[in-house]
Amino acid sequence: MDRRHFLRVTAAAGAGLLVSGTASCATSASSGPVAQTAGTATIQSNLSAPAAKAAIDALVKAFNDRKGSQVSVNTVASETFRTQLPSYLTSANPPDLFTWYPGALLTGYEKKGLLLDVSDVWQTMGDYPQAFKTLSGKVFVPTTTYWWSFFYRKSNFARWGVTPPNNWTEFVELCKTLQGKGVIPLGMGAGSDSPWTASAWFDYFNIRINGAPFHRELLAGRQRFDDPKVKAIFTPWREILPYTDPNGTAIGFQEATTAMLQGRTAMFLTGAFFADAAPKDALEDIDFFRFPIIDPKVPLAEEGPTDGFFASSKSPHVKELKEFLTYAATVEGQEVYIKNSSGTILPTHPKAKDSGTALVKKGRKHLEEAAEITQFFNRDSSDALQPTADAALVKFLQQPDQLDTILTTWQKAAEQVWSS
Repeated sequence: MDRRHFLRVTAAAGAGLLVSGTASCATSASSGPVAQTAGTATIQSNLSAPAAKAAIDALVKAFNDRKGSQVSVNTVASETFRTQLPSYLTSANPPDLFTWYPGALLTGYEKKGLLLDVSDVWQTMGDYPQAFKTLSGKVFVPTTTYWWSFFYRKSNFARWGVTPPNNWTEFVELCKTLQGKGVIPLGMGAGSDSPWTASAWFDYFNIRINGAPFHRELLAGRQRFDDPKVKAIFTPWREILPYTDPNGTAIGFQEATTAMLQGRTAMFLTGAFFADAAPKDALEDIDFFRFPIIDPKVPLAEEGPTDGFFASSKSPHVKELKEFLTYAATVEGQEVYIKNSSGTILPTHPKAKDSGTALVKKGRKHLEEAAEITQFFNRDSSDALQPTADAALVKFLQQPDQLDTILTTWQKAAEQVWSS
């Protein structure tokens, strides 16, 4: 299951897929492609957590209220969306638009001619940062981004008498101190529902020790998982395993999030999206610090995944969907979305305002300070390669003394993916 949208799945499971009652934002809940309505473009959305769903519903309503082209939303659980995306795109009557992210997956669909070229939409978008243009290519319109880091509750750190670390040595000492106080320092949540949680650790150890360029080459198949440089990143990882939740591979992401919020664990390496399901009264108590620097000579990189929209090349509603994409890329569109979201995401438009909270301001600065931005394991590689990481990294967490065998097996599994 894709880690970016896991909360949307769990929220939908608990509350059911919500149905909007506003005529200007028709929202249904089914698992397959929806029938096209003449003159109305359809959006297949996996934004099913309450805050995320409220945000896209508000965006669509604001667009439709302009009394021009119209769009409607079909909300599905994220795992259903992910597994059925190939079927959506290859069906005879696919939805017009999709919520998703850029990367290797979209590049593959683009090569098959399944995605609509939206270069002309980019011509209307003004002075977007070049990084977003490069990431999006001709087929994607980015609307939001977010950051990964170690999140914690300020009140808990104050209660335990500890402060965030500034480097790796201080990080290890912080873990020792917390453990001495009877607190589990590090959450994990890499259970069967969310083994991808471990990939965040892998990504960060690799970009901190070997750098972002090597990391991208590795995930693209131009380096090897059994390379000594990759093996080296597991040395500091082993160092903090004794401070990691011993149930970390038995519980899922949601349980790990709850454990951090309730103070049963102190810190959790995750994306800002986790706040989609956090209690509102907890948001002001949440803070973060960057994954500690291990080698100061390695240029600073951070994980900053981007989300937005792409369109089907089969759409009969090109005019309508491009008008919507153009609106979604504007300052107005992105501020509407963020205002109705959990407020912990960042707009991609350089002039759009974020929620203005201290947490978000710090998150924006966090990304701006990075020399390079990576996405996440499956975004920088492929969805097909993610299971190889899940199997290897969960096994490492459970049997760290088997590292050589794990890396050899991982390389063989990756080669099968790359050759298919």
